[in-house]
Formats: sequence, C-alpha cells, structure tokens
Amino acid sequence: MLANIRRAGLGLCILILAACAASSPTPNVAERDERGRVDDQIAPPPPPPPPPAPMAAEQRAFGVAGRAQGGTLAQMSPQPMPGDIDRENYEDFDANPIRVVAEDPVSTFSIDVDSASYSNVRRFLTEGRLPPRDAVRTEELINYFRYDYPLPRDRSAPFSTNVTVAPSPWAEGRQLVHIGLQGYNIVPRERPPLNLVLLLDVSGSMSAPNKLPLLQQSFRMLIDQLNARDRVSIVVYAGAAGTVLEPTPGNERNRILAALDSLQPGGSTAGAEGLRQAYALAEQNFNANSVNRVIIGTDGDFNVGIADPEQLQDFVERKRETGIYLSVFGFGGGNYNDALMQRLAQNGNGVAVYIDTLNEARRVLRDEMASNLFTIANDVKIQVEFNPARVAEYRLIGYETRMLNREDFNNDAVDAGEIGAGHSVTAIYEITPVGGPTFIDPLRYQQRPQATGTGSEIAFLRIRYKLPGEDDSRLIERPITNSDAVSDIARASESARWATAVAGYGQLLRGDPFVGQDYGFDDVIRLAQGARGSDEFGWRAEFLQLARAAETANALNPLPRQPMPERRPVTGR
Repeated sequence: MLANIRRAGLGLCILILAACAASSPTPNVAERDERGRVDDQIAPPPPPPPPPAPMAAEQRAFGVAGRAQGGTLAQMSPQPMPGDIDRENYEDFDANPIRVVAEDPVSTFSIDVDSASYSNVRRFLTEGRLPPRDAVRTEELINYFRYDYPLPRDRSAPFSTNVTVAPSPWAEGRQLVHIGLQGYNIVPRERPPLNLVLLLDVSGSMSAPNKLPLLQQSFRMLIDQLNARDRVSIVVYAGAAGTVLEPTPGNERNRILAALDSLQPGGSTAGAEGLRQAYALAEQNFNANSVNRVIIGTDGDFNVGIADPEQLQDFVERKRETGIYLSVFGFGGGNYNDALMQRLAQNGNGVAVYIDTLNEARRVLRDEMASNLFTIANDVKIQVEFNPARVAEYRLIGYETRMLNREDFNNDAVDAGEIGAGHSVTAIYEITPVGGPTFIDPLRYQQRPQATGTGSEIAFLRIRYKLPGEDDSRLIERPITNSDAVSDIARASESARWATAVAGYGQLLRGDPFVGQDYGFDDVIRLAQGARGSDEFGWRAEFLQLARAAETANALNPLPRQPMPERRPVTGR
C-alpha cells in the first residue's frame, strides 16, 4: 500500500512539472556564436519596462537641477485626472521676502512682459481646479492687461514712467507703491520687416486638439498679417528635425499655409536639433534692418538629444548675441514644460506666452502682435531705493524669478527683459511706513543709518535700458514723493486699482503669507468691478469670471494659506 501511494505521488509531481513546462514561454534570450552571428531562432524582444514615476522621469530629463536664482526645477502638478500621468513642470520659487529698509534699502529686478502664466492659470480654472502654486507668477497676471498710462512725449525715451502710492486693501497700516511703464507704439507702415523662423513641435505628444491643431490655427493669424517685405521659414522637429519651408516672402500665403497645414504629429521630441536648424536658417537670412526672431511652438517636452536646461540656455544665450531673438509659445497640458520654456524665452530676449484658446491666439498674434514682435527697449532694469526716514519695510510683489543683484543694475553685460512696442509694464511694492506695525524686530546692537533724502521723498526710482542696436544703457531717474500718494485706494487711478486687484488675485492663488486671512476673492472682485474701464476686448470681464471660478474652486478644495507673520507695533523709527 505504501509503495502504491509513493508511486501515485511521484506520478502527480511529474504531471504538474510537465504542465508547468508546457505553459512556460521560451526563454527570451538570443544566442550568439563567437563571430557575433545571431542564431536562426531569435526570441521576441522583452516587453518594455514600466514607465518611471513622473518625478523620476523629470529628474532624468532635466539632469542638473537649477533655478534662475539658484534653486531647483521642481514638478508642481495638479491632481491628474483618472488614468492620466501628469508631467507638467514648473519652476519652484517662494514669494519675495520682507526687507528691512535700514539694512537693505535697495531693490533691483528685471522687467517681465510675459503673459504665459495668466492663460495657463485660466486653463486650470476653466477646468474647475486650482492651478499649481508655482504656475502662478503674479507679475505675469498683472502684465497681461493693457493700462491707461500716458504715452511717452517723444521717442528719445521709449517709455513713460507713472507712480501711485495708495493704502493696501489687504493689510491695514501698509501701502502699495505702484510703478507703471508705458512704451510707445508703432503704426503698421513704420514697422520693420520680419525674418521669422517658426520652429514647430510635431512630436507624438502634440497630437491632442489643444496642441498641434490649435498651433496651426494660431499661426494662420500671424501669416495673415505678413507682407512681401517679410520672410518666413518653417522648421519642424519630432524624432528628427527638418525644414519644411525655405525662406518665403510673406505675401505668398498659399505656399506658407500649405506647409503649415501639412504637419502631422508623430515620434519623440528632438528639440535641440530643431533649435540648431532654426537658428541656421535665421542666420542665412539675417538682415540688420529686420526683426530676426525664432518662434517655438511646443508643449516643451524635449526628450531627445540635449534636454539639460543649462545646455539649452547656453546655446540660446550665444545666439542672442548675434541679434536673433527667441520667443516661446506653449500649448496643451499633461506634459507642459513651463520651466524650460520660461528659461529659453528669458535668455533668448523673447516673450513666453501660453495659448489655450483661439481667442488667446488672436490676442497674442493679432491684437498684440507689435508688442510681442517689435522690441523698443532692451535689458530694462528697475531699481528702487527706499528712504529709511519714511519706510520701515518693503517687499516686491512677484518678479521672484527676475531678481537681480544690486551691482547688476549698472553692469550693461547683465541681461534683463525687453519691452515691445505698445507694451506696458507694472510693478507693485508693498511698504510699511515708519511707525507702522512691522514684521521684523529692529537689531539691538546696530546703529540705524540716517536718511539723507528730503522729508517728502518716499523712495527713489531708477530705470536702465538700451535702445535696439546699442550696447550702452541709458538712465531714467525720478523721486517718489508725497505728491504721488493718495489717501484711499478708491482715489487711485483706474490702472492702479485694476493692477492691485490682479495682484491680490495672484497672491491668493499662490497662498502667499502676506495677505490677511480675512481678504478673499470676493474682495478682489469688488475692487476689480470698480476699475473695469472701457474693456475693449473683454479681457477684464473675463478676469472677473476667473476670480469667481477661483472662489468656487477654493471653496471645494481650499488653498493652504500660510499664516501671516506676527506684526509688531514700532514707534520712534
């Protein structure tokens, strides 16, 4: 009996082993002999490994991490939709800190006329969700709008300067110093010819309706405005890069549109090679009397060839010195690489915009075409020195990625932002007057410097800029005095009130710690409603709807509001 049981058990084991062998695949190994030949029976390739986690993928793509001011490129993504992998990438930055005037009285930064953040934030709010914190650059929200600043008196200075000082609507005891620049505009008959190279991403990631199809529709609006004096070329990049349209006169619209409409998405993204070819074409047709510019249309997903932002930045900086500028137009979502596109545009002397709708394309490429293509001032820097007899503390709202060292202001080799024809630029400081409640305790052992300015001066404004084609900067100076101040925000100009409302909106979206807990989107809406003005294109009416959408989205999923530091009453300062 025992022997029969043993034989039965052995037979069962043999059957089980045979079944396992029959169900197992052939080992996935290709045998080679000593001469390197592959055997006739080649096994199929192994299945691809699972995709890496989004953060790891971004870290590999970016290589050496770097922030414009020395930090990191961090992935700050919204909650992805079910089934999606969200690989959007934004530069990580914190709100500008409060500075003590007695210790650090001078603030220096580069102007910024980009608008990409505004329309990208709109995309999130339109979808019913709040944007990632680092997708919100408050200065770009403010500078999205036109302001009714007076034009410069003549072109000897390419822009006017306008200053208003008014009480802060979100913090009692503080004031806002509102600085506005307004560039002169050009009429169509005065504009120089264009030497444009459109560098268009046709990789597989551009297949969504809000990517390549929207890109094609958008650039049609630009092509419609070209004339026989202009030249346009088209370079595309996917797994490889190539020229699909040699330099063509702008009035040959059918030929240009046929090349544009023929584009189809597919492949990976060899963006660096595309950049080389685009600049080569721009150099071949360079004209010192033309606007020579490369415009990239992409979602920013460079994943073949050079992908390290530092190397790409170095390449763009070198080409900038030849007189060929670079602008970046972003499209789509999911893998939108805002951090890389901002870096390329800032170092290419161009603008960074994000196109989410045809209406935005119309604003950028038709209504604001002159502002985005024709530069009237290069390397524009702003420096403000605060009078310690009048101001205890200050902070700059926005421009975190545009801060400069104090010594950079007078160094003409340091790059800064450009102003286009008709552009307006706005910057807002929040200050605490001497005697008001401050955030930072005075030092015990350091003697405070004595004020040297007159008693009526709150601060002193300096602006440096270069005219196109010039290497030496020019200087504009003016004091900011009591005559620039109003006693109530309601008495400020329409432009100052609107910019203040947008500044509040941006700080609330970011959860910045310097806005009072009792200040909300309803306060933003109330202030903005009284400052809408004529609103020719309906942009301000849309802003009110976005502020309401932000209020609703925040009610469903509140933004973390960092607690405001304790403020201490100070006397005798």
